[in-house]
Amino acid sequence: MTQPGWGAPPTPPQPGCVRHPDRPTALSCTRCERPACPQCLRPAAVGQHCVDCVAEGNKSLRTARTVAGGTLRSGTPVVTYTLIALNFLVYALTAVQSGNPMRNQISGLFTAWALYPPAVADGDFFRVIGSGFLHFGPIHLALNMYALYVIGRDCELIMGRSRYLAVYVVSILGGSAAVMVFQVNAVTAGASGAVFGLLGAQVAILLRMKRSPTPVLIVIGINVVISFSIPGISLWGHLGGLAAGTLATAGLLYTTGSDPRHGRTLGWVTIGVVAAIAVAVIVLRALTLRAQLGL
Repeated sequence: MTQPGWGAPPTPPQPGCVRHPDRPTALSCTRCERPACPQCLRPAAVGQHCVDCVAEGNKSLRTARTVAGGTLRSGTPVVTYTLIALNFLVYALTAVQSGNPMRNQISGLFTAWALYPPAVADGDFFRVIGSGFLHFGPIHLALNMYALYVIGRDCELIMGRSRYLAVYVVSILGGSAAVMVFQVNAVTAGASGAVFGLLGAQVAILLRMKRSPTPVLIVIGINVVISFSIPGISLWGHLGGLAAGTLATAGLLYTTGSDPRHGRTLGWVTIGVVAAIAVAVIVLRALTLRAQLGL
C-alpha cells in the first residue's frame, strides 16, 4: 500500500553545454569539469577534454624546429618551386620579347636587368637582384633550375621558408657584389650565384649535423674548376654567392644558444649583417665607378 505523494524523487534537469546552452548534457570535461555536449568534447589520455581546454593546452606545446630554427615541416617545398616558376616566367618574357628563345638576351627586359657594373654605377641598382632571374638561353636556364630543384628542396625543409628565401636573396647579393668588384666590364646573369650559395648552405648544414660534407665539397670544387676553364662563366659571381650563402647559413646554425628565441634572433641578425656588407660593397663600388667613368 502506498501513501499519496510518495514515490521516486523527480529527476533534476541536466545542465546545458557551456558553449551551447540550449543542449542539455550529462557529460563534462575531465579537466575543467564544466558540462559539455559530445560535439564540444575531444578524447584525451584520461577522459575527455572540452575544446577550450584542448586549445589552452596546445598553447603550451613548443613548435618543433630544425637545427636552423625553422619550423619543422614535411611536404611541398613551396619557396623552391615558386623561385623555379619565377625564373621560367622571366625567361619566357625575354624569349617572347626577343622573338628568339635561343637569343633572349637581346630582349628589352634582359637588357634592363642584366648585371653590368657601369649601368649600376649610373643608378640601375635593381640589376643586382634582377640579374639573378635572367638566363642566357634555355640550356643555361635548365641547368640552373635543375640544380635549384635538387639542392633547394632539402635546404628549404631544414632552414624553413623565410630563412631559406633570405639566404637565397643574400647569395644573389653576394654574387653581384663580387662581380661589381672583379668583373667590371662583364655582363652577367643567372641564378648560379644563388645556387652556389645554397651549396655553401648545405656544407654548413652537414657540418652542424656532424655529417660529412665531402660530396658537396666535391661538387663545389668541380664547378669552380669548370668556372675557371670555360670562358663566359662568371667565376666571381659563383664565388661571391658561395661565400655569402655559407656565411648567412652558418649564422643561422651556430648562433642557437640555451634560449631558442634568442638564437633565432641572432641568426636573423647574421643574415642582415651579411646582406648589409654585400649592399655596402655594391654601393661603394658603384660610387667609385661613377667617379672613374665621369657619370
